Amino acid sequence: MFGKRISIFTGHFGSGKTEVAVNFALKLRERNIKTAIVDFDIVNPFFRAVDAKEHLESKGVWVISSLYANTNVDIPALPAEIYTLFEKKEYNVVFDVGGDDLGARALSRFKQEIESEDYEMYFVINTKRPMTDTAEKIEEMIFEIESASRLKVSKLVNNTNLVGQTTVEDVLEGHRMIKELSQKLDIPIAFVSGFREIADEVRKIENTEVLYLDGLIKLPWD
Repeated sequence: MFGKRISIFTGHFGSGKTEVAVNFALKLRERNIKTAIVDFDIVNPFFRAVDAKEHLESKGVWVISSLYANTNVDIPALPAEIYTLFEKKEYNVVFDVGGDDLGARALSRFKQEIESEDYEMYFVINTKRPMTDTAEKIEEMIFEIESASRLKVSKLVNNTNLVGQTTVEDVLEGHRMIKELSQKLDIPIAFVSGFREIADEVRKIENTEVLYLDGLIKLPWD
């Protein structure tokens, strides 16, 4: 799960990709790996809560955030620190890419640098969201992200949830759909993400890797 120097997290709005990306970065840091996380979400405010940035930095994660979130800038100016990440090979880098083609287009600027690196591009899926509740919709979204970023999705992440009302069966139902899509597209499932109790049950049943989430991102309606 943590083998690549660059880990890119994409997904539709509401997929929970930011929560996954943040927790992934923290797990890297827990392994004493120098870690940076880059916010490429140009639609929403940075992680939707200042607390996430403060928590990350308190754990030693280098946070690089854009200054154009919540603006109408079509072709954003990117922080200069991003370019240095391709030189600082001692860092593992996590990219949290916005859930639309604007974020993916911003990522495409670094296509050459990324493809010259050891990287993984994850597509985070919540099958309980309206825009990703069928395999056909998910496949179309993957195609849109790949076209905009000019990079290929290499792994799928099952982050199926109904927030506080999530059941083990919800996640398993989503996993069955994602497994079928995985076989069709020949894109492996990297892991299931979720809160520990549910994730552990899914791991036992599906024999899959899991990423525990700590609920660090506040939802906009909280």
